[in-house]
Amino acid sequence: MRGTVRTWSAALAMALGVVSIGIGAPQASASPPAVPAPVGPWGSFYDPPAVLPGNAAGDVIREQSFTPILSIPSATGTFPGAARRIMYRSVDDAGSPIAVSGTYFEPSTAWTGRGPRPLVSLASGTIGQGRQCAPSIAMQTLLHYRPPLDLSFGYEILAVDYLLAQGIAVVFTDYVGLGTPGPHPYINRSYSARAVIDAARAALRLPGTSLSSSGPVGFWGYSQGGHAVAAAAELQPTYAPELNMKGTYAGAPPVNLADTLARGEGSTLIGAVGYFLNGALRTNPEIGPVLDRVLNDQGKAMMRNTANQCVGETLLNYSFQRTTQWTKTGEPLAAAITNDPIGRLIIEDQALGNLTPTSPVLLTSNVNDDVVPNNRVRELAHTWCERGVPVTLNNIELPPILPSTAAGHGIPEFTNVPTAAAWMVDRFNGIAPLPAASPEYTNAPVD
Repeated sequence: MRGTVRTWSAALAMALGVVSIGIGAPQASASPPAVPAPVGPWGSFYDPPAVLPGNAAGDVIREQSFTPILSIPSATGTFPGAARRIMYRSVDDAGSPIAVSGTYFEPSTAWTGRGPRPLVSLASGTIGQGRQCAPSIAMQTLLHYRPPLDLSFGYEILAVDYLLAQGIAVVFTDYVGLGTPGPHPYINRSYSARAVIDAARAALRLPGTSLSSSGPVGFWGYSQGGHAVAAAAELQPTYAPELNMKGTYAGAPPVNLADTLARGEGSTLIGAVGYFLNGALRTNPEIGPVLDRVLNDQGKAMMRNTANQCVGETLLNYSFQRTTQWTKTGEPLAAAITNDPIGRLIIEDQALGNLTPTSPVLLTSNVNDDVVPNNRVRELAHTWCERGVPVTLNNIELPPILPSTAAGHGIPEFTNVPTAAAWMVDRFNGIAPLPAASPEYTNAPVD
């Protein structure tokens, strides 16, 4: 399976990947950063009430209609659906209720496939850590900019538009701590999984939609989103067995965080390590003393600076740097943290493959991905397949494209949308995925 390379998608991927270098000012210590509320007419929507309405994960707290941007021209020149910003209940690792925001998209196109209208719960790729970076805000503006450098793109609207055009409803989580109070637990397996699952629950409970409460559900995500939906597919059988799960598309998921961090050294996306560390301070405060021992002043400055940034500003400030400049010993940050037993446990806990999905999965990875190691995605496919999961592995064979710019990572997100959507439509129509021995599955040895 191969998508058609399109000029606009390549250009967007390059815009996200090729940037200049800047340096932040040093700070004194690693501590949970204060993240201000989003600025704009929507800001107050994202501040949760002191007591959350509802009783269960997935209950809707509030909703608000808005007009999304139009990114793909249609015959009518209008957006192919209606949008509602939502806030819904989820839970943290201790089981305490928390609020998460997102967006529900009701298609204007009829679903002509089998059964009731299906729902896709979509998770975004890396968009930032500041509350203003929430995808539901980006959906209203496409390009978010606040002087001097606060910049992000609502690039996931391409996948949203494509799914809506097939008559598939979409719910798009903002994740924990984007929109709602942060820090955002970036690449945190359990928080991300529950945000995806509880977004689906919220959409199915939202009044005034064309969805059936027992209708078919799929998960969709790429990169950070691929990690989130793969984790959701693993967690769903025990956390939300009531969902009528039909399949998960997980593109380029960071299977092993330490490996992904090592691959990111000297790349455009290396600043995203600050997102993970800031989020880890929220979910695992015991990592604080570890970071104080490991990080030098420049590393602590990187954490504080990235805490309120969207991805554009992080790229502009930290592209092509190496984590060795942020540690007291001069060793790579991944090694410095995993050498500590507390740090190693926290990083290892984000790995995929320890749990098992019970519905079909499409895993996609570029063999020359310059951010997420392809061999780890293939390893995850083998792991799940050996446990009886119907896995389709789509190895995309792009040549190396400007290594370390994230072009080899970003381009397939856009070019693979039609292929992933066709796979998802087949699952909604009750068509069994091809067996692992088919040409769709690459049985190459794992490195």
